[in-house]
Amino acid sequence: MRCTVRGCEGELRRDGTRFVCPRGHSFDVAREGYVNLLQVQDRRSSTPGDSKEAVAARRRLLDGGFGRPLLEPLLALVAEIAPPTSSAVLDVGCGEGTFLAAVAGSLRLEGTGVDISTPAIEAAAKRHPGLLWVVANADRGLPFADGSFRLVMTIAGRRNAPELRRVIDPAGRLIAAVPAEDDLRELRAAIHGNALIVDRFGPLLSALDGAFRLEARRVVRHTARVEAPVLLDLLAATYRGARRSQKDAIEALDGMEVTTSFTLASFRPVG
Repeated sequence: MRCTVRGCEGELRRDGTRFVCPRGHSFDVAREGYVNLLQVQDRRSSTPGDSKEAVAARRRLLDGGFGRPLLEPLLALVAEIAPPTSSAVLDVGCGEGTFLAAVAGSLRLEGTGVDISTPAIEAAAKRHPGLLWVVANADRGLPFADGSFRLVMTIAGRRNAPELRRVIDPAGRLIAAVPAEDDLRELRAAIHGNALIVDRFGPLLSALDGAFRLEARRVVRHTARVEAPVLLDLLAATYRGARRSQKDAIEALDGMEVTTSFTLASFRPVG
């Protein structure tokens, strides 16, 4: 890892319960096992990223199997790429850690997760202590040395293309997943009165252009009936600033069919 103190970027090495760089800057390892490298200038609020409530809602959804339709194709895609055992995988915008832990455990990779949300990283570190969890702002920069990772993932997360390209091994791969146009269309219609078609894959390609080349892609789609309590968790996890009227509209429902849909793609680094 690299030191995030402005103008430093020295190598961080573990020294007991802290990480220290050659200039003496140090970062304590939290009791839960993660390290917070976020600097004051790298945050827009005192509590950036997902709230504790949003993290808890997402954890309940994933524990209940809501992420399985994406997780299974993700594991299959990583297996096709076949990164060498014990090589390193980075999840940018890792949230509470479910996807990274599954990928690292399935293929025996060294896993590192980074997210700007302290509650998310804390939840990840508590459940998956064998991986490295880091609080940092991926939009500003990734606190890792050049070419550190054979596999980098961003699951509905950040896409700072120059930084993603910098930290990935030239022979590595980037895996990205973004919500497809019909993702949560029924929930969006119930909340807003309509379900606008939003293209998220086009902007992803534009953001990565020049740094990565598309290798393969597929749409992963699943529809199932969801009861009201789970709908409320979806609302909390997806619409962080949901209004009381939106929550009331969901609470009035007995349940509904909900479609989850993602475009899953792999990319080769360019250059």
